[in-house]
Order: sequence, then C-alpha cells, then structure tokens
Amino acid sequence: MKIVSSSDWRDAIAFDVPVVVADVVPGEPTRCVGCGPDGELFDRTELWAVKHRHPKHHGGFVRFYCEAHKPAPAPAPAAAIPLKKPRASAPRAERRTASPKPTPVTDRPVRAMCPECFVEVSADGMCGMCGTQVV
Repeated sequence: MKIVSSSDWRDAIAFDVPVVVADVVPGEPTRCVGCGPDGELFDRTELWAVKHRHPKHHGGFVRFYCEAHKPAPAPAPAAAIPLKKPRASAPRAERRTASPKPTPVTDRPVRAMCPECFVEVSADGMCGMCGTQVV
C-alpha cells in the first residue's frame, strides 16, 4: 500500500517565499501568527502566507504574517566552492586481490538443535530454553 498526501492550495506555494494570502486562498479576514490569538483581524490582502519546511512532513506548513512580522525571503543557495584544487593525474595504486570468500553455510558443521524449541543447544547437549537433553 502506498500512502500519499492529498493535493491542496498549499502545494502551489514555494518554500520560504512570502505570498499575498488573497492570491492563494480567498476567505474572511484572519489573524497574523506573530500577533497571536488576541491580535487584530487583517484582510487577506494585507497578510502574507509563508510555507515553512517541516522535519517530518515533506509538504511543510503554512503560516500567515502581517507586514510587521513577515519573515525575510530565504537567501539563494551559495554556489559550490571547491575546497581544494584538483590534483594533476597521479599514478593509480595497484588493485588488491580480493580477500577469500567466507565459507558457505552448507560447508559448516551441523550443530545440535533442540527438537522442542528449535534453538541451538550448548556443547553439553542441554537446551537452555526448555531443559531437554539432546543426544
């Protein structure tokens, strides 16, 4: 069974980019997350929707912010800077021979098994689980 998340309006928003709320989801006036639950209601044209990354949910989560609490857009990722200069072609080391393969299971000695518990018994022939003596 494959479990996938359903598609909704939040999928259309890019991560960490402020977008006017009225452009993505119309509706009644609402509050800014930064102002708190007792803050004033803002028209959706005055609020910004920002989709944040979540460590356990790949779709992230969306919060609404007023102009005073709007987070700055995420900076563009820096270009990769090589830490070391590539070396001139160095002679390659000789390949090592492969180590010997382990002995296949079929070649190993057969050990005594308890007929009741199906566990391997110790050298004295006594099962550690049920106490049966195996000959």
